[in-house]
Amino acid sequence: MLNTLKRTTLALAFLSLPLAGSAMAQGPEGTWTMSDGKVTVKVDQCGGNLCARIVALKEPISKIDGKPKVDRENPDPAKRKRPLIGLSILIGMKPAGENLWQGAIYNPDDGNTYSATVKNSGSQMKVKGCVASVFCKTNTFVRKD
Repeated sequence: MLNTLKRTTLALAFLSLPLAGSAMAQGPEGTWTMSDGKVTVKVDQCGGNLCARIVALKEPISKIDGKPKVDRENPDPAKRKRPLIGLSILIGMKPAGENLWQGAIYNPDDGNTYSATVKNSGSQMKVKGCVASVFCKTNTFVRKD
């Protein structure tokens, strides 16, 4: 009886290993909200790279004109009327290590594009944007789904 109990316990332990591993290895795909709640993005794989688009804003209506926010600060005048919701913000994010991607991020708050890294660690994602690889800012996103 004791031998059967040991074998059953051992079998259950082995069966649970793949489940634990898949939860820990969860990739960055999904919906993420910045820790301050300002922006929500949808992250996907795009041809082996990482891409993200804005899907929600804490304040989607502009205080300037009472209309949905647009890419007002874009250096290209032809793009200044693009809605922020739906805007792609990650550019050329290529795998650079385990749960790490490097590329660029577009910041519609100032219309600039910065070198960036994305580090996924399960329920949190750190997005670090840098100017000249010296002046950097990191934002934390939390997984919504």
